[in-house]
Amino acid sequence: MKRPKFKLNSILFFAVVFLPLWMYLAWVLWPKTKLVIAIVDKTVLNKKGQEHASLTWFLRYNKYSKTSEKLYNVGNDYFGFFPKPNQEYTLKGLERFDETQLQKLADDSDLTYFTDTYGIYLKEWLELTESTERSKLIYGGMSIPDLTFLKKMKSQNKLVLTEFNCIGTPTTKPIREQFEKEFKIKWTGWVGRYFDSLDTNKNKELPRWLINNYLVQNNFKWPFEKSGIAFVNEDDKILILENVEHLDAEVPYILTAKEEREKYNIPLSMKYPFWFDIMQTSRDNHIVSFYDLKVNEKGKKILDDNGIPPQFPAVIEHYRDDYKFFYFAGDFADNPIALNASSFKGIHFFRKFFYDRSIASERVSFFWEYYYPLINTIITNYEKDLKLQPNAQ
Repeated sequence: MKRPKFKLNSILFFAVVFLPLWMYLAWVLWPKTKLVIAIVDKTVLNKKGQEHASLTWFLRYNKYSKTSEKLYNVGNDYFGFFPKPNQEYTLKGLERFDETQLQKLADDSDLTYFTDTYGIYLKEWLELTESTERSKLIYGGMSIPDLTFLKKMKSQNKLVLTEFNCIGTPTTKPIREQFEKEFKIKWTGWVGRYFDSLDTNKNKELPRWLINNYLVQNNFKWPFEKSGIAFVNEDDKILILENVEHLDAEVPYILTAKEEREKYNIPLSMKYPFWFDIMQTSRDNHIVSFYDLKVNEKGKKILDDNGIPPQFPAVIEHYRDDYKFFYFAGDFADNPIALNASSFKGIHFFRKFFYDRSIASERVSFFWEYYYPLINTIITNYEKDLKLQPNAQ
């Protein structure tokens, strides 16, 4: 009488043990779909390509390919800064293309995604690690060829995806203003970031230039020890909102209304603990989600005195017959996600095993709960518009 139960338990045991193998085989057998994406990333310090790694993860997981056979590779398939051994590098940005070549690229591409143009600076390149000090720019900023290409993609009604930091520092003001006019958004000049500790003795990720500028501007006093949000203006002015003292909730939240939640399968509320920029948009665009800084009266006064609203766009959309455009006002494609996990079909159903409720894992949960469903919906809907057909393997 007990044998059927034993047999069932054995089947369940082997099913669970071999589940990763089944998931991998399902991914291998999943058909590829050719989708030509011009990815621009000028902030690639190493082969990990952190600033566009989340995008590559999504593309590989869903078997989108740059050709009929070849999947996207995080270290090769983009335009921008390419690191090489022995502190050498190659520049393969759109700056090397003339008008005819830019037109051909626009004709051949299905969409484009500018993930980051902040660039690479001398000190971090020599040390091969993200520097907390400012130094001479090696390469970065949106260029005239970049802008020309974006205009060509827009004129062909092809999807244009952009995000922080594509028009902030070090992009020149004339190019920034052309981008703003073209897509009817405007940067306020402010960027911000959450830090889990503002204690300069404990948190080595606090940029040295940020600390020094604040000290110079505030009688060489740094009274912060808790977590909080730092704001940086393009003129180097620094503001600090500290948890409890100025904030009722330490981390910025991204909020989304019901209609947009249902459309993009994203949550009502999502913590966002990384870099963001404060943008404005015309009524010609649509705000999908917005940031909410939960400030108290002291914090609100600081923001008001500096022209910073406590709520501002997180995702700006213009998806109509004239052109298709998104701006993500944050470092959305930069998340600590393991690229090799993209080879296991269905792994997103187990996503909650990869993070907990701690602040340290908020960027991982942001990827799974917000970025992935957002970009998946955008690309899937656009793919339907293109009427793409999967290619058999």
